[in-house]
Amino acid sequence: MSAEDISVEGSSAEGSGIENVSIEALDLGGLTLTPSTLVFIVLGLTLAAFIWGRFRYDLVALAALLGSVMLGLVPAESAFAGFGHPAVITVAAVLVLSRGFERSGVVDIIANQVLKVGENLLLQLLVLVGTIVVLSGIMNNVGALALLLPVAMRLAREHNTSPSLLLMPLAFGSLLGGLTTMIGTPPNIIISSYRRDVTDEAFSMFSFSPVGIVVALAGLAFIVLVGWRLTPKRSGQASTDEMFDTANYLVELKVGEESKAKGLTLQQLRDELDETIPVLAVVRDDNRRAGYNFHGALEEGDILLLEAGPDELQMLEDKVGLSAIAELEEDPEAEDAEPAESDKDPVNKKDSAQDRQPVDTEGLQLIEAVVRNDSMMINRSVRQLRLNHQFGLHLVAVARDGGRLKQRLRDIRFKNGDVLLLQGSENEMSDSLASLGCLPLASRELHLGQPRKLAMSIAIFALAIVAMLFDLLPAAVAMSSAALISLLIGVLPLREGYQAIDGPVIVLLAAMIPVGEALETSGGADLIANALLSFGSDWPVVVTMIGLFLLSMLLSNVVNNAAAALLMAPIAVSLANGFDVSLDPFLMVVAVSASCAFLTPIGHQSNTLVLGPGGYRFGDYWKLGLPLSLVVLVVAIPMILWVWPL
Repeated sequence: MSAEDISVEGSSAEGSGIENVSIEALDLGGLTLTPSTLVFIVLGLTLAAFIWGRFRYDLVALAALLGSVMLGLVPAESAFAGFGHPAVITVAAVLVLSRGFERSGVVDIIANQVLKVGENLLLQLLVLVGTIVVLSGIMNNVGALALLLPVAMRLAREHNTSPSLLLMPLAFGSLLGGLTTMIGTPPNIIISSYRRDVTDEAFSMFSFSPVGIVVALAGLAFIVLVGWRLTPKRSGQASTDEMFDTANYLVELKVGEESKAKGLTLQQLRDELDETIPVLAVVRDDNRRAGYNFHGALEEGDILLLEAGPDELQMLEDKVGLSAIAELEEDPEAEDAEPAESDKDPVNKKDSAQDRQPVDTEGLQLIEAVVRNDSMMINRSVRQLRLNHQFGLHLVAVARDGGRLKQRLRDIRFKNGDVLLLQGSENEMSDSLASLGCLPLASRELHLGQPRKLAMSIAIFALAIVAMLFDLLPAAVAMSSAALISLLIGVLPLREGYQAIDGPVIVLLAAMIPVGEALETSGGADLIANALLSFGSDWPVVVTMIGLFLLSMLLSNVVNNAAAALLMAPIAVSLANGFDVSLDPFLMVVAVSASCAFLTPIGHQSNTLVLGPGGYRFGDYWKLGLPLSLVVLVVAIPMILWVWPL
């Protein structure tokens, strides 16, 4: 194998440790692979892995980086320079500040007002989507959605509204709100830093606002007036109560005289069964104790309240001799009578749901939660996670794609967007869910922050903004300083500060920055730009801008939006240079379009977060997302050309 040295100049690599890079063209038995060809191969494989989804996107990005280093596309000494890139530092700081806002109560105060909205659906949409548009401009848009998602679920339940009518507009609103400021979404931060690398001057905090605000308002108006009608209405799902109607699945099993379960603890019972069957409660002498809090041995006459299907019931009967309590006979004449005290306890009734008494789950600490994109639970089972031993949680049920999964709990491998019904200690539930990467839904309460911390949080953020506006400090330094001060004065505990930093996103950004720069230093960006230039040579520049917008938007719907911005920014600069016009409008096109991941649930974390709670399917997103994308395109291009002329 021989190698021919090719010297390539890279403008955006200045200040990044990747400039005037010498890249080798590989000759494989007469087949010459140029640096640009090698970059396209790496990026093609990377995009395919992103779309496949078998491996987490941060691992895919890291593999792309290491592959680029081994092929000589990225210098080894600069491989991990991305971890110190200003865009990465700024994103991490914004995540910490967003968690500080949540902790201080500034968002809860707003959310508490949102819950006062009446039954008018249009008003609910206007308030919810309008609120998240504003919040997403001053904090991370995924964080804003995580805070308002429980509010939307509660609003849907109180007014018997299908969550599917509220949650997709809410998710799309978080993406629109992120367009309005530099810190609202990672693509804006990336584009701002990229401009600094190319021109030595970054976009400021509110450089994105003139275009972003108009686009966000147009999108908001479309969603509230027309768009919500394009979302599916999942009948019977005004809440996930129907998916998780424990009255349909709770059974009572009695420990008999000859039962093998007699004398066993609940853990020994699970070991004997080799099955993670959640025992919700143990009733002894009319006294009931929650299963997670019962540590003694089972005795004859004990009643176990648990969730099980027909197969599990047969297994319990065969293996440990637990038999279901006989079906209660109902007196038709007593249909309207007040139920006796003994009838108020949960029992298994196999008759129709309308005749069955609702199960009393008081004291069982049942909670619904959705699996986030960055959750450690993804592609793992209950046994692998050791939910009970490690986190003190019992899995009761799992819902996916709007319906409850019927397979055995031990066989389920979790996916992002799954909605879980969990049982555990109320005091430890919050920490356990945070560690697992789950967002609580149904049982989440609003807690107003302390006024002192609220005032300090706002003051710290305002000082950081002022420092950025007057060029006193770069964005990365200003935001990092604000995050540090928040931690030092106790607005946010240090442990929560670290938890707020989304590790997979940070690794994705840090790994893809050198790969994106290799696209330019290898000449790959120029090749793509030349193809677009030749295609649009007979058309006005605006036509090429529309093509760039559509390409970037489509890419953001199959890969992370930050990765889309990183890959498209060099192409945008090459296009601007080819037309010999200002690069600002082209960079703004990438910033807006990379955040328009409205077509699929995998394009953005916000879309995935509402997938399970809203009962959506993959094909539901484009029905609202496609017309909304067209609205953004029609509004954004003229606004960009007006604010940032060629």
